[in-house]
Amino acid sequence: MFKIISSIVAGAILVLAVVAGTRYQGSWSVYLGFTVVANALLFSGFRRRALYFDTFIGLFLWLGFWLKLSVRIAFSSGQFREPTGAFDGSGGAFDEALIVSTCGLAAFIVASFVRERLFSYPDKPVPCSRFGLFHVYSTYRVPVIAIFIGAVIVVAGTNAWLGVYQRGMVSQTILPFGLNGAYKWLLQFGFASISALIIRFELELNRRVTVLALIPPLLESFLSNVSLLSRGMILNTFALAVGGGRWFSAQKIRIGLHQMLIVGASLGVFFLMSVLAVNYLRASSFDDSPVPVKNAATASVVATTPLFIDRWVGIEGVLAVASSDQLGWPVWREAWQERFDETQFSLYDRRFVSGHYASVPINTSRNHFVNLPGLVAFLYYPGSLLFLFGAALLAAWGAAGFEILTYYLCDRNWILCSLFAQVVAFRFASFGYVPAQSYLLFGSLLLNILALAVADKMIVWHRRHSGAPV
Repeated sequence: MFKIISSIVAGAILVLAVVAGTRYQGSWSVYLGFTVVANALLFSGFRRRALYFDTFIGLFLWLGFWLKLSVRIAFSSGQFREPTGAFDGSGGAFDEALIVSTCGLAAFIVASFVRERLFSYPDKPVPCSRFGLFHVYSTYRVPVIAIFIGAVIVVAGTNAWLGVYQRGMVSQTILPFGLNGAYKWLLQFGFASISALIIRFELELNRRVTVLALIPPLLESFLSNVSLLSRGMILNTFALAVGGGRWFSAQKIRIGLHQMLIVGASLGVFFLMSVLAVNYLRASSFDDSPVPVKNAATASVVATTPLFIDRWVGIEGVLAVASSDQLGWPVWREAWQERFDETQFSLYDRRFVSGHYASVPINTSRNHFVNLPGLVAFLYYPGSLLFLFGAALLAAWGAAGFEILTYYLCDRNWILCSLFAQVVAFRFASFGYVPAQSYLLFGSLLLNILALAVADKMIVWHRRHSGAPV
């Protein structure tokens, strides 16, 4: 089935590439090179020795760069919905942006093939039988699931009510003891990391997809993303599904067609409900005047339509940056000095897209919107292709190191590795706003990893000293 799907996708890519190539305004050789590199990055992420980071960064960059550009050229005369700054739509401007993009994407390919000489996942996953958290889960499955779902409902519900952390919104409530950060961590990937453990343990116990491996993680992702006013439910759930699918493949366990249909339909239904619910809430919340339910519902459907193509960060950032006359090391240093401020527009908005949001009426006391350049565009701020390539190489190796660390510290849990690799890859794909504060995300991920590792080792230590089998 994977081969069939790959063949269908490759055929669709070829058709779109031919249509877009005939309508591309610049040099056909530049578009051809860009097409080859972007699709090589995508497909190399699904090879046997690829890390999960390779899979997700390839997918995100392919969506944000090649697919978006090709669709817009083929069917919209090269017009983009997101701002592109000083980009004038000429063939020369397109060529320059595609050369920059090709350089950045190629760095991730090179980094991946160099890395595989040092580490790749084993042929079969390590069993869970010797891990402490697995023993707790297998003994207290129902209470653990109940506590988990209860915690998700409480945190997601209070976040929706108090407005502690929501996408595009200024925080309405500042909690004591730094609890705003705890809410952000739990709703973004803290709860999802527990879902990864649940799925891994259920697969180990049953060797198939069970109700407990499916519904609690989907319910968590749905509630967390609606609470966040985020349409990104597909990200964490897809990462968990990719990790689970690779586990089944390595174990040589065949998944029945009916199971695949159930999983796919469940994911699709929950995701569609989350997108429509979030679009409705955003249409109702971001407008200063009351929005009738019928109008908000219509706006929800309309807002959903371009979501699958235009909301992936990528080519517009490179178009804007490559066309700018402000490139150089001063703007690079200024970018690293940027600090988070819910009442201010981002440096990228001010410098490269002519204050796009500044020209739109926004209630800055309540809403906080920013455009994102993405990592490739950000690394081109100095205007050097050599620097872009080298920095992208280092970023890719750093992400690979983080995934390998997760693998060794968290009991070789492939599904958890997939989740955290997706979080890092998405951060890279949408990089550029307050980059110096990236340590908050990576610090939270590291603390999450260490907390799980310490909890597991403590349980093993307790069982060993209490005479229980380990």
